[in-house]
Amino acid sequence: MLLGVLAAVERDSAVTQRTLSRQLGIALGLTNAYLRRCVRKGLVKIRQVPANRYLYYLTPEGFAEKSRLTAEYFAVSFDFFRRARRDCAEVLGDCERQGWRGVALCGAGELAEITILSAAETALQIVCVIDGGQAGGRCAGSPIVADLAAARALAGPAALDGVILTDTRDPQASFERLCAAARQQGLAEARVVAPSLLQISNAAAALQPESAA
Repeated sequence: MLLGVLAAVERDSAVTQRTLSRQLGIALGLTNAYLRRCVRKGLVKIRQVPANRYLYYLTPEGFAEKSRLTAEYFAVSFDFFRRARRDCAEVLGDCERQGWRGVALCGAGELAEITILSAAETALQIVCVIDGGQAGGRCAGSPIVADLAAARALAGPAALDGVILTDTRDPQASFERLCAAARQQGLAEARVVAPSLLQISNAAAALQPESAA
């Protein structure tokens, strides 16, 4: 969040707190708190201009901190991508060994995109991505649908072998909701799986040999 504040100030010194709060997706009061923190740390200077407006400037310390945070962000992003590729390859391989052919993902975003990229190296078909907040759009070329019922309708019940969780926002809650939806749809809970990086409780039992699907 601090990197977002510093980057926004560097782009536009006349940015308002209201605009900044929209860009960062946080409350106005929290935006004000972040800016005051930047001022206290000597990263940002404020100058008042006519009409009760303010201009924000990065100090030399602010530029240095932004550069450090940017480098840190890219390092973390690279580590995430590398681990995600590995974990996605593992779960996709497990799905293949179970004889699955068509799967849906649950949760549009970076992890879903990485999973779709990894699936291109397998015989698995990514039927769609389930994400109620982005239904009607596309994720790395795959259609996004509102829920599991819509995913099964799109694929046909016999063509959807399982669902891979790719939601990084609230993975445990999403996993539990997905399992509940699977029960309602007559899909075995063992058909709901997740990459290990999401650290889902009870997900380890998935992809074990099933006596009945």
